[in-house]
Amino acid sequence: MLSEEDLALINVLQVAPRISWADAAEVLGVHATTLAARWDRLRSAGAAWTTAHLIGDPKQMCLALVDVDCEMRLRAEVTAELAAIPDVVTVEEAASNRDLMLTVISPTLEQFTDHVLPRFKEIPGLLKYRTSLGTRLHSAGHTWRLNALDNAQQNALRAVVGHETAGSAGPRAGSPLPQSHLDLIPFLARDGRASAADIARSLGRSPATVQRQLNRVVSSGLLTFRCDIAQNLSGYPVSCQWFANVPPGQHETAAAELRGLRTVRLNASTSGRTNFVILMWLKSLADVMTAELALQQRIPDIELVESAVILSRAKRMGWMLNPDSTATGAVVVADTGVPSLALG
Repeated sequence: MLSEEDLALINVLQVAPRISWADAAEVLGVHATTLAARWDRLRSAGAAWTTAHLIGDPKQMCLALVDVDCEMRLRAEVTAELAAIPDVVTVEEAASNRDLMLTVISPTLEQFTDHVLPRFKEIPGLLKYRTSLGTRLHSAGHTWRLNALDNAQQNALRAVVGHETAGSAGPRAGSPLPQSHLDLIPFLARDGRASAADIARSLGRSPATVQRQLNRVVSSGLLTFRCDIAQNLSGYPVSCQWFANVPPGQHETAAAELRGLRTVRLNASTSGRTNFVILMWLKSLADVMTAELALQQRIPDIELVESAVILSRAKRMGWMLNPDSTATGAVVVADTGVPSLALG
């Protein structure tokens, strides 16, 4: 169980993953050293973690939702093989007519077609896969919030870090970062709060040099930072994904309506048998029906074709997970030349 103080700290880091402990102390009214110690405990337990993801060009990147069928006796081995592929950012088992559900992010459709799909075909026990492609990402997990802060704390956080932005505007124009700067990204993927001193020790560089490089990487707009929480400890232990159809021309309106539902973690338009996908974190299985009613009320023309309750998740946005949803500490880091977007 996480305390209210734990949840409040995680909420602050969801909004500002690299906020200083001194600034966080101003928001929460707790000493900075206490907050640092609390975060070390949460991170060591795998209850929460920060990470960074490269942001791809939205016009080029490929988001694929892949259903996988596999031999029952080899499911664990197939899951492990799939989770080891960097582009396969999320691996889930669902109560549905497929064995596994994958979220795959590649920098281009060609990368997905020429380099990712052939690896699927080489996995023993993987019998069949079906793919739908994301045509537009409307919302994603890095914008989901616990809402554990009271009004005074929210106002204090805004004063410290400014108004929260919904998502990222993408990489800023400018000269490409040299490899010496890109070398920092795997460290930030494993710890979104990694300091220049921590990275310098690992790379054998001077802290001053790494600090300059880190400042440029963080300000480049090339990365999006996020704080994640073990789902079973979030108060929303149930995941449900809906595959739906929305009439052409109404996707943006539907997505705008969904922004009013705080349980929505992911919403995207897709190709395939259905054209709209919604992922929510819920408090209980009973809330699935409540959520479906809310969807019908907000989007009257939506057709809910299928729902899939997630039974387990082996990997979320590159991080390997324990059966209880806590992080193992292992992270599958993509090559720095393979950018991705942060999802659910």
